Amino acid sequence: MGRSDRVLDELGYYLLAGAGGEGPATLMDEARRGEELGFGTAFISERWNVKEASSLAGAACAVTGRMRIATAATNHNTRHPLITASWASTLHRLSGGRFTLGIGRGIGPIYAGFGIPAVTTAQMADWAQVMRRLWRGEVIVNHDGPMGRYPVLALDPDFDEDIRLALVAFGPNTLALGGRLFDDVVLHTYFTPETLGRCVRAVKDAAERAGRDPDAVRVWSCFATVGDHLPEELRLKKTVARLATYLQGYGDLLVRTNDWDPAVLQRFRADPVVTSIAGGIDHKATAAQIEHIATLIPEEWLQPAATGPASRCAERVRREFDYGADAVIMHGATPDELEPVVTAYRDIAG
Repeated sequence: MGRSDRVLDELGYYLLAGAGGEGPATLMDEARRGEELGFGTAFISERWNVKEASSLAGAACAVTGRMRIATAATNHNTRHPLITASWASTLHRLSGGRFTLGIGRGIGPIYAGFGIPAVTTAQMADWAQVMRRLWRGEVIVNHDGPMGRYPVLALDPDFDEDIRLALVAFGPNTLALGGRLFDDVVLHTYFTPETLGRCVRAVKDAAERAGRDPDAVRVWSCFATVGDHLPEELRLKKTVARLATYLQGYGDLLVRTNDWDPAVLQRFRADPVVTSIAGGIDHKATAAQIEHIATLIPEEWLQPAATGPASRCAERVRREFDYGADAVIMHGATPDELEPVVTAYRDIAG
């Protein structure tokens, strides 16, 4: 296999990047296109509208033949564990072993609004171990743990399935959990190089303490990749508006994690344009509103991203490996939008 057609196992992208683009019907073409470009993994994030994860994952598995399909993320507490375990085993066999089931902690205030209990680290740990047992064909009787009480949990006694588990991790407890029990750990967008390196070390150290091979736990940098071959208005939506949406949802955690100035976050939250937007800025804000919001976010906060000409984007993606990442998700763009960057990456990575 030559340089031009090498499978880029170290690179991933998101299907239906952002709020979902034109809707779920575009997913099949995006999945085929990503596989054609050589991506190793296509990720699916879940939104409770037209981005239900199991449906999308099934479609992506059905129209691809090599690329891995991963959820990053769904939530363990929004489905009965047997339902989640069953659709994972179904997709595992449907895809010939290419499916990764990835979960995340989710956003507490959203859970509260819908009457769903908040997620704890202990629940996710308990859940991961139960999934593994079910996929090994165990019948679990009278389970009573952090994830809940269940008289019987069972799938098929003939099962012996090896299904990868991924965890979207942010804080120290989740990072450590990823190293202890998961196969892949997906970090957050707009992590500085220092934050990336610290998070990778946290995962690997936890894996080692748990008696696992640290190299067997794959840590993904989730890295905004928005080249200047895209129109400026779209670039602002994929960078400024996306980061602003994160600041809306869990700004305190992101600012604390990156050691940014909390006073900037306070000014952002108090801004009348920000407070006037009912919903996620990346989904609801107008172009004029996004241009205003750009004045509220320091350039330093937007720097952990691949921007500029395709060659510079590719080089910046490559540097994420130097900072400690095992793999990189080119985040926030479709395969067609990423094609120039992938071509440039092949030129420098070989």
